[in-house]
Amino acid sequence: MTKRIKLIMIALLLLGGAKESVGQFKFPSLFKKNNNVRRSIFQPYSSVGVGVGTSHYYGDLAPYRDVLGSTFKTLRWNVSANYTRHFTPRLSGRIGLAFARLGADDNLMEKKDNYVNNYIRNLHFRNDVKELSVVGIYNFTPGNRSYNRRPQVQPYIFTGLVLFAHNPRAKTPAFPETPSTWVSLQPIGTEGQGQPGYGQPYSLVQAGIPLGLGIRYKINDRWDVSAEGGLRFTFTKYLDDVGGDYADPNDLSPEAQLMGNRTLEAIAARTGKDRTERVRRFLVEQRGFPNDPGLDPFGQPISGFADRGDNRSTSTLPDSYILTSFTIHYILPGKIKCPPIR
Repeated sequence: MTKRIKLIMIALLLLGGAKESVGQFKFPSLFKKNNNVRRSIFQPYSSVGVGVGTSHYYGDLAPYRDVLGSTFKTLRWNVSANYTRHFTPRLSGRIGLAFARLGADDNLMEKKDNYVNNYIRNLHFRNDVKELSVVGIYNFTPGNRSYNRRPQVQPYIFTGLVLFAHNPRAKTPAFPETPSTWVSLQPIGTEGQGQPGYGQPYSLVQAGIPLGLGIRYKINDRWDVSAEGGLRFTFTKYLDDVGGDYADPNDLSPEAQLMGNRTLEAIAARTGKDRTERVRRFLVEQRGFPNDPGLDPFGQPISGFADRGDNRSTSTLPDSYILTSFTIHYILPGKIKCPPIR
């Protein structure tokens, strides 16, 4: 074997050993391909939903102290729509729109002696609330890698901010010659708002803080249903148009006098019930009137409900309301991949 051939064989052996030696070292950034890099565990996805439910008001005409009675006696309805983005296995964000009717009536306190002053006051209202909500959602059961592997049952809580437009209304007194109609109360100034010596009219756009809980159930890969309830803590006392004291009747317009003090109405405007006997009993038991069946309880203003400074509001807390909702959700498709061009 010639010397040249021996040198070539030695060189090949050295190269082979060097390759094996280099292979013993790990250089992930050099030797691994990009498609082997670990991907995100959770793939965010979105859903849209529509729902229906109930609404419940709490305030001057539905006392917080009588939570159970107030909840059932003020039961109304709401409809809603929302968009939800699921960012992480536990955290989601939601934008929602809701249209809710709120309402209450002092006339429903007829048989509750603890709230006889509310009954004598004889106020009622109806308020159609248009609400925009932005909330964060915390899921107690974390989601899996993708939307189609989400949990079958997912309880959650939520909070955030709501902005809402509202407009409290009430029915005018029922007169034989004039039919009763619903009128807006804020422009009237039932507590003297806007008049010299009184406060400014309250705003018809308000804010609140929602706090609620719910549970979501997976029907299939694309559909969910959920049930939830959320209390809205508002920053106004005037969802019901009641928040202060009676005004001096001489400072009010005729319409404000008519709608601001309803104590001398024999017939409740919303329910149509006769109030005569219950108001007469109140005057006898609490105002010292003689027990005379012929007594006209509406013949003169009732003390405590007539003069400027008398309490028209019975609560020091802002009003609030609850919305419940039964919602069906559709999971939006993810990114659509374009077919390869042939």
